[in-house]
Amino acid sequence: MLLNCHTFHSYTYGTLSTVELLQTLAGKGYRSAALTDINSTSACIDFVRLAPSHDIHPVIGIDFRNGVKQQYIGIARNNEGFRELNEHMDHHSHNSLPFPDHGPVFQNAFTIYPLKQTRPDLLGEHEFAGVHLSELPHLPFSIWKHHPHKLVLLHSVTFLDKRGFNTHRLLRAIDNNILLSRLSKEEEASSDNTMPPKENLDTLLSGFPEIYRNTGRLLEQCSVAFDFKSPKNKQYFTASPEEDMTLLRKECAEGLKYRYKKPSPEAITRMEKELEVISKLNFCSYFLINWDLVRFARHKQYYHVGRGSGANSMVAFLLGITDVDPLELDLYFERFINPNRSNPPDFDIDFCSGDREHITRYIFDRHGWKHTALLGSYNTFQYRSVIREIGKVFGLPAAEIDKLQAIDNPGQADDMGRLVLQYSQLIHNLPRHLSVHSSGIIISQDPLNCYTATLIPPKGFPTTHFSMLEAEDLGYAKFDILGQRGLSKIRDAVSLISERTGTHIDIHEVNKFKEDEQVRKLLRKGMAIGCFYIESPAMRMLLTKLQADDYLRLVAASSIIRPGVSKSGMMGEYILRYRHPEYREAAREKLPELYDLLKETYGVMVYQEDVIKVAHYFAGLTLGEADILRRGMSWKFKQRNEFHKVQGKFFSNCRAKGYAEAVIHDIWRQIESFANYAFAKGHSASYAVESFQALYLKAHYPLEYLTATINNGGGFYRPELYIHEMRMLGGKVVPPCINLSNHEAILHQQTLYLGLGMIKGLDDATIHQILRNRNTYGPFGDLQDLVNKTPLSLEQLRILIRANALRFTGKEKKELLWNAHLLLGYRKKKQPSLTLFEERAKDYSLPALFHHPLEEVYDEIELLGFPLQTSPFELAQALPEDKLTAKDLPFHVDKTVEITGYLIHVKRTATSQNDAMSFGTFLDREGNWIDTVQFPDIERRYPFKGPGCYKITGKVTDDFGFIAIETKALHRLEYQHIDEVPARLKLPSSYGRSQPHPMQLKK
Repeated sequence: MLLNCHTFHSYTYGTLSTVELLQTLAGKGYRSAALTDINSTSACIDFVRLAPSHDIHPVIGIDFRNGVKQQYIGIARNNEGFRELNEHMDHHSHNSLPFPDHGPVFQNAFTIYPLKQTRPDLLGEHEFAGVHLSELPHLPFSIWKHHPHKLVLLHSVTFLDKRGFNTHRLLRAIDNNILLSRLSKEEEASSDNTMPPKENLDTLLSGFPEIYRNTGRLLEQCSVAFDFKSPKNKQYFTASPEEDMTLLRKECAEGLKYRYKKPSPEAITRMEKELEVISKLNFCSYFLINWDLVRFARHKQYYHVGRGSGANSMVAFLLGITDVDPLELDLYFERFINPNRSNPPDFDIDFCSGDREHITRYIFDRHGWKHTALLGSYNTFQYRSVIREIGKVFGLPAAEIDKLQAIDNPGQADDMGRLVLQYSQLIHNLPRHLSVHSSGIIISQDPLNCYTATLIPPKGFPTTHFSMLEAEDLGYAKFDILGQRGLSKIRDAVSLISERTGTHIDIHEVNKFKEDEQVRKLLRKGMAIGCFYIESPAMRMLLTKLQADDYLRLVAASSIIRPGVSKSGMMGEYILRYRHPEYREAAREKLPELYDLLKETYGVMVYQEDVIKVAHYFAGLTLGEADILRRGMSWKFKQRNEFHKVQGKFFSNCRAKGYAEAVIHDIWRQIESFANYAFAKGHSASYAVESFQALYLKAHYPLEYLTATINNGGGFYRPELYIHEMRMLGGKVVPPCINLSNHEAILHQQTLYLGLGMIKGLDDATIHQILRNRNTYGPFGDLQDLVNKTPLSLEQLRILIRANALRFTGKEKKELLWNAHLLLGYRKKKQPSLTLFEERAKDYSLPALFHHPLEEVYDEIELLGFPLQTSPFELAQALPEDKLTAKDLPFHVDKTVEITGYLIHVKRTATSQNDAMSFGTFLDREGNWIDTVQFPDIERRYPFKGPGCYKITGKVTDDFGFIAIETKALHRLEYQHIDEVPARLKLPSSYGRSQPHPMQLKK
């Protein structure tokens, strides 16, 4: 009887989840209902999948509206009808067209118009007029009494009760960005949009039997079903599965010769085993599509790295999708693929950020725009932001909203505040609007409109209304195409090295990089600033503790550093067993079954496939069940029934095998704590490959590599640190110059000229004009030459002068600023004037102008974000006289010291008791690292107060060779003011060059 049910995928309108809707339908006696969300098909797949378990016959369609004004409802009679509705939705949304008053004639779908918006003579065979409950008493007195066969009940369900109605009204006010008191009736649903019990509805319609029959018959005639067991991806890359297999085998055979030169029997056996399973599971096209993609990328010279669980595959290695050799790493085949697996393995293929859109367009053009789409995702309301949104629609002052956001206990708020907090919890996690998945693309055998409508986001690629979860349920395996700055750095560095030295580096020659002694030295010392994935303080700490200098250890470290492994205590246990063999023996004696299973990692679960190994061999689950367990560690899958069944079987099997209860629960704790965060081993290996590529470039071509790093926005740290690192490695860094800099930084011999694009407040349009005129007319002679040739506003010219970009003129900044005002002071922008005989401006004689050294420094801080030519230590008002440096700390272990450091990074975290603590990363006066830890008491008493220099007091600790300070006190040093006379300020500073760097610059 219900033809217009809404879920919360009627964005900022509906309030019910799909499960809530189905549970309520079943509880109120309904056996059939139509889900018709407003301009959305996001919930349709789940509604059809879940309805049978609630004994509900699912009917799906779309509520077509212009804004909130209902035009008509389309209800699919069958799967073809659902496709028609989706195509109609796409035509209007893609072209930003309003829905017409009268919709098209659908061949396989019913159309229902609101009673007051149509006439009997306008309705076709499958078209009806929908009667609201409030309109029933008026029917005997209307024209419709002669056309009862064209009437159906049109009762909307949007919420369940008064609280739901209030939530709906808040959503509408938030969406319209108006006060709740000003929300018009037209913008909200009627308060009767609730779900009456079926028996009540039957009673209300007892006097209108034909409407009752028509509505019931309409629902009975609708049947949309999806096969949730078969894959929906493009089935053939060529014309048939046989041709696919022939092509795949041919490419693998060629790859075998390229990768191994003389392939071993083991390599051939592994390849054949994988090909057999790939063929059996019909995954050939999936592999060939990825192969075709990287082949296109190589042709276009787009750098890529393949990762994900697919990196466990030899076939992927042979096809060039990844650079990870599964034999070298003994990668677990069943993590990559097994006969019980219904969905293909995951390939995440990273490209340079600038190449990603070209790659995406190639995929759409290659496989068809009707068969290809980006995956959607749901942007949800978050608790703190909802408090602000609701506070605004209630008209609360900003200060009061801030207080509410800081309240932990709602009882501390007044009545209005409690109301805000109460409804914030109700709205928290409701989807706000449809968004785009960060990387997922699906390629469908059938047109995607068979399963979903699509939207067109700003990038211009069709995007599904459903998310990754519904796509997987439906049988789609996504292709993950990501943009990554790390690859852009490698690409630009290789290009710059070739340009400067004539050396052409094959970046895929990974085995050479793994054996390079200079690379291993950097790795051992944790000197990986600028190198992908391994430059963070946490990774530097881990590499130092492990003394890792080889590929296998870096692969392990890449997974150990992940949150779940480290927080569960397994990272510490792994380090302990790695550094002290006696602990390995104790672990083997305690639980030999587990140790022998995970021998490579000393009995510690490190990788995702370790979950599968433990579940399969230790707990006796099937490989299919083990994979469900691995996937189920994600909260998105934990609620699924199949996960809970497998969880129960894990415990019962372990008990049957005689394991102690404490052991079973500890193993489960380890699985649960990290499975959702740990990497597959092949994925870690892919990261390690890219890390080695970056390390090789930095070890042998440090200036070129760091130039590429700076030009790609740095990495983990802010650009200042990479400039510091460049100086440590023998480079000279100078401010931008309009005659020598481009938009990006330029490396001239050993000197890096920062790019004009680094100057804050300087418009891109200004930069492009300067570069265009410089390329056309040659370098600028002086300030007037720049003004004559380039249309500049006074504001933009002042920024250039203050950034020292006109220092080639030989004049002081203040003199240049005076002249700029003389040239441009009476107009906003000087128009270029290129004449045959240039008229020079009058040369005014200025008195001597006082120049304070601090002015230069503060200009750099304002316009670049950091002091470039002065050490930050020289800016402190009262710099402590301590002589201690970072290199002295190993000689003061367990002693309390005082040292001054320049803050680089703060990592905030929480203890197991949820108390705030932090880790600090500083540089000392010589440019070397100081690491600190602030436990909760210190974190509360001495909070960080922004960037700058700090006086650090604390106890020196040594944890497996990693030196840190356990902070006891932390004081930020104030900067000098412009009216103070700095006794020690020197320009330029020798900051960071007071000691030879451990890695000498390659000549």
